[in-house]
Amino acid sequence: MEIPKGHVGLIRDRVGIVSKMNVHIAAGTFDPGYTGEISVVLVNLGDEKVQIEEGMRIAQMIIIPVVKVKIQEVKKLSKTKRGDRSFGSTGMKEFKK
Repeated sequence: MEIPKGHVGLIRDRVGIVSKMNVHIAAGTFDPGYTGEISVVLVNLGDEKVQIEEGMRIAQMIIIPVVKVKIQEVKKLSKTKRGDRSFGSTGMKEFKK
């Protein structure tokens, strides 16, 4: 397969393999310059052994356009409500110790 110029192919989980087998896709990004075989890296998040058989639908590729942007270094960033708070800083209740 060949990814069209100006696009990228992203490998994503299929909900069935995650919910039924507890297996997750590690990651996968394919640019238009790559024309080799598509491989999928799976991670078993459970304690049970998982058997993947030929023909199983384990992943899907989403092909999306890539927007090229000009990056500009600045001395100061705009203020936002979130600021520099990272993982779990939005939409989660705080854990009490």
